[in-house]
Amino acid sequence: MNSEESKSRFISSSEAKEKSRSAYYKLLESAREGNMVCIRRGVYATIEQLADTMIDLDVVVPRGILCLFSAWNIHGLTTSLPQAYHVAIKRGRKIRLPEYPPIDLYFITEPLLELGVEERIVSGYEIKVYNKERSVCDAIKYRNKVGMDVCSEVVNSYLALPDRNLTLLMDYASKLRIRKILEKYLEIKL
Repeated sequence: MNSEESKSRFISSSEAKEKSRSAYYKLLESAREGNMVCIRRGVYATIEQLADTMIDLDVVVPRGILCLFSAWNIHGLTTSLPQAYHVAIKRGRKIRLPEYPPIDLYFITEPLLELGVEERIVSGYEIKVYNKERSVCDAIKYRNKVGMDVCSEVVNSYLALPDRNLTLLMDYASKLRIRKILEKYLEIKL
């Protein structure tokens, strides 16, 4: 593993044990001294990694997908900064979250969970995030939770994009059962 790769990844105690016994003890010593933070049992991160704008999502929430505010922020569809990482996971799945960083979970049924997922590199981390079209549909679907002003901002920002794909947007809206509401929005905006 090169230094750039190791800088961006969280470290698990099992990885340290695989390297050598001394690497494992160095990891534990680093955590005791406050140079590393235990974010979940057996998973450690440096202070710099936690101060970054992105986390090693697959380590903290395996198979998690960034959604809502986190996805809107990555795609530049909103000006509001997320107060937590918004992560979609399969409905019924049990997961233990770390105390830090704050993570809001959204439980999605399996057929809809993978709809519109793309992989991106953000701050050196490879993460899964919903694409722009799915993110816009989520804004409409959760408009009462996130607020009409945020929903409007996301839709307006998307419609202003030159690379928008209204066909894909309408396809996702049908699958997520919000097509009629989206059509009303588009009628007003376009």
